[in-house]
Amino acid sequence: MGKLTREKSILGQINDLSHRLVFMLVVPIIISLILMLFYASKYHNSIDRMETAARLQTVVKEEIPETAWNIVSGRETFPESKIYASLKDVNETIDRITDSADEENRLSLIVARRTMQTLENYVDQIRDNMEAKVPVVESEAVIEEVRGVASLVDSMLNEYIASEIDSTARMSVSLRIWVLATAVVELLIVIVALWVRDRSVKETATSVRLPIERLEAAAARIAEGSLDEKIADTEVTELRNLTYQVNTMADRLQEMMKKSNRDARSLRKAELRTLQAQINPHFLYNTLDAIVWKAEAGEKDEVIQLTSALSDFFRISLSSGADWIPISQEMKHIEGYLKIQQTRYRDILDYEIDIPEEIGDFYILKLLLQPLVENALYHGIKIKRGGGTIAVRGRLEDGFLVFSVTDTGLGMTPEQLRELNERMKEGQPTISAGGGGFGLVNVNLRIRLYYNQTDGLAITSGPEGTTVSFRVPCRTQEEINENESISG
Repeated sequence: MGKLTREKSILGQINDLSHRLVFMLVVPIIISLILMLFYASKYHNSIDRMETAARLQTVVKEEIPETAWNIVSGRETFPESKIYASLKDVNETIDRITDSADEENRLSLIVARRTMQTLENYVDQIRDNMEAKVPVVESEAVIEEVRGVASLVDSMLNEYIASEIDSTARMSVSLRIWVLATAVVELLIVIVALWVRDRSVKETATSVRLPIERLEAAAARIAEGSLDEKIADTEVTELRNLTYQVNTMADRLQEMMKKSNRDARSLRKAELRTLQAQINPHFLYNTLDAIVWKAEAGEKDEVIQLTSALSDFFRISLSSGADWIPISQEMKHIEGYLKIQQTRYRDILDYEIDIPEEIGDFYILKLLLQPLVENALYHGIKIKRGGGTIAVRGRLEDGFLVFSVTDTGLGMTPEQLRELNERMKEGQPTISAGGGGFGLVNVNLRIRLYYNQTDGLAITSGPEGTTVSFRVPCRTQEEINENESISG
């Protein structure tokens, strides 16, 4: 297929649209919140300064003159009055208010601070008079000056509070304007966002609908048998992958049909591959049910183990289309299968696998052991009260690989065993699970066909359980590749 100059993903388009909408809607809201928080902070600071200034007025206008009079009249001494501590506290508070106030409101505070120095000088004069024991009349004159200076400081603080009130009023007007402007902008943005959404939805729908229509028409022609039909490329990523897969499917169907027509033997093998794929659909359903059940029960580790085992099971089942796999892979395959089944039937199922590592590199026809293990579980262990054990064994014997699957299940009656052997003799692949042993019949036929031998499975059964075994030539990877190149 030709290289696309532009590629679109449905998910990418939806993400782009959502990001644009979020940006358009959230950014103004964030700006509004920042502005409101800014003005709220200014309001709070302004009110706090005014409340502090109002408290200072009481101290300056009433408490300090009264304390000075108590000192002059002899009711209190300087150390007892703590008048200097009051003056210091007032000065520090005015300095703090001045530092945080706006530039336009500082003048009254600066004048008040300087006037406080004058007030402190008069207090010093009272202290000196008291130490010199001058007549009270002279100190009373100083008290009048203290009251006058205190009133002046009070008026300066009043001027500051008034200027703060004016500033706060102007700030309130500015805030209302900002809120109104922001509301208008946000309304316009919502309108634009709705327009962008409608336009983007229509564009996305069109970009998806047209390729789907082309895909549907081409798929219909392929279904009618036109395997040469090819679907044109699309810019939508998800549909492009689907288009590629459909085209690949058509190519592979065409190739399989040509190959099947070359000789009847290849056709028979292809039919058996289809039968092989139909052996275990119920296993997938049951395993997925078990995974869902474990997930609902909150058993995370069990879900991970089951999912990993199921992934390995089907990965080896597929094996990239290969018919032959190493014995080590076949062993891993049945081990994953048994792990999954033991999770489901942990109270009734035990198993053991005895296959030496030294034969792990030899190749075997894929999926010979797993159907035997499945048959042992469902037609032996599962139907026996108390369950049992499945043992899988393999060995190398005189250039042949010998495998056996033994279960301690219910076993078969002589009539059942005779009927199963008759079905295997007929050599017809079984695709229905209506009766027991359908997997055994298929495995027996595949062994005879692929290994070109008359003997397939050997079955012994009785009250103690069932043993299914087979014997096949030992083959290496080089021999497998050589045989496939000759048959191809």
